[in-house]
Amino acid sequence: MRVAFFVLIALLAAIHAELWFGKGGVPRVMTLRAEVDAQQKANAQAQARNDQLAAEVRDLQEGLEMVEEKARTELGMVKPDEIYVQLTTKAPPVLSAPSSSATSAGSSAVPVTR
Repeated sequence: MRVAFFVLIALLAAIHAELWFGKGGVPRVMTLRAEVDAQQKANAQAQARNDQLAAEVRDLQEGLEMVEEKARTELGMVKPDEIYVQLTTKAPPVLSAPSSSATSAGSSAVPVTR
């Protein structure tokens, strides 16, 4: 009877050792869960970006308003009857000699229609 008891205790210890330290043990499961959570967050961000791009493609296919907006903001284009006016804020005084590539502190461009 004692031999059977010790055999069962040894088997129980082996099962617990495999549970805690084995290939499919608790630490490995926790690591995999953290990786799955990180991947799900990355997938959600990618899905949001895909939805945004799909909406942009839909807008570009359906009308010219989006094309016009992109041309104005990204390329600085204006319509034929517009005058391009650029407003700049007063730049702080420069102590050294001005260079040919000097820029102002801030600027905004506004197309004006005649």
